[in-house]
Amino acid sequence: MTEFLIDHYLVIKALHVIAVIAWMSGMFYLPRLFVYHTEAVPGSADYQRFVTMERKLLKIIMNPAMIAVWVLGLTMAWLMDYWPLHWFQAKLALVAAMTWAHHSYAIWAKDFARERNVRTARFFRIWNEVPTVLMIGIVLLVLVKPF
Repeated sequence: MTEFLIDHYLVIKALHVIAVIAWMSGMFYLPRLFVYHTEAVPGSADYQRFVTMERKLLKIIMNPAMIAVWVLGLTMAWLMDYWPLHWFQAKLALVAAMTWAHHSYAIWAKDFARERNVRTARFFRIWNEVPTVLMIGIVLLVLVKPF
């Protein structure tokens, strides 16, 4: 099995990058939907449309992509023995922070679905920048490997 994985390392890496792109697309888009959602009247057709869009984005794109990122990324880390490398440990911490943000977004989507959102559009505009900051750190660590 290990030999098979090593032989297909570049395919695993490519699938990992594809999953990252899908996950990050959702991480950028979902808080923007929340911004617009705060302007909709609870119970209205617009409000329910946002609930549906947010739920589908999470269930169909973001959740599977996040799982794929973790499975493929950890597979590569195991194959290449990245565990003792400090750049990898820092990257892993940032990916964990991205996962925490993802789970926060899922909780906030449920708040909207239950018509219990108490957060402002400004709050979601600020949170819209969190994935960008984390992504910059992750990409720099992977490409530059500063330590």
